Amino acid sequence: MSNEIQTEVWLMGRVSQQQAEENRRRVVKTAARLFREQGTQLSVADLMKASGLTHGGFYKQFASKEALIDEATAYAFAELAQTYKSGLEQDAERRESAQQSVIDTYLSVEHRDNPADGCPAAALAVDIAREPEDSEARRVYAHGVGSFADGLADDDQDGIARLCTMVGAILLSRATKGSPVSDEILTAARAALKATNG
Repeated sequence: MSNEIQTEVWLMGRVSQQQAEENRRRVVKTAARLFREQGTQLSVADLMKASGLTHGGFYKQFASKEALIDEATAYAFAELAQTYKSGLEQDAERRESAQQSVIDTYLSVEHRDNPADGCPAAALAVDIAREPEDSEARRVYAHGVGSFADGLADDDQDGIARLCTMVGAILLSRATKGSPVSDEILTAARAALKATNG
């Protein structure tokens, strides 16, 4: 085989590997959105269809659906961290107003109505609770919750308490969407967290 043909074959393999990596990223990103929106019971066939790929390609990329749940959970928490990073990494002087902005955004009608792009702590809570206690998905979820809570803490306020209020409010608001109580829940939670801020 000539060097030119060998190079062409190598490049074709390289492009295929790059395409496979891109396909994997697309599946993880799609899964992170759809799991938050529809739950982890979503079928592999539906997930691959939404990713624009064939069902048969799934097992070339992932050992199991559980492996994808692990990776998609980590991806969703990385997105969450990126979304709120600038607001939660302020100096002490600006941190309180930045945290309040994060709380207000989190407890908004937009966040309530768009779980696919929202907080995985709220959107995945029930599904992750059904995972085995020693699962990677639970470990990733617990780490993500802890990191988010750490970012919400300050000298006067416990981040876990704030996060519990926020997640509980968004879950109840989603469950009551379409009724007046849904908006009342968001308003009450924002007011309660502002009151604790002093």
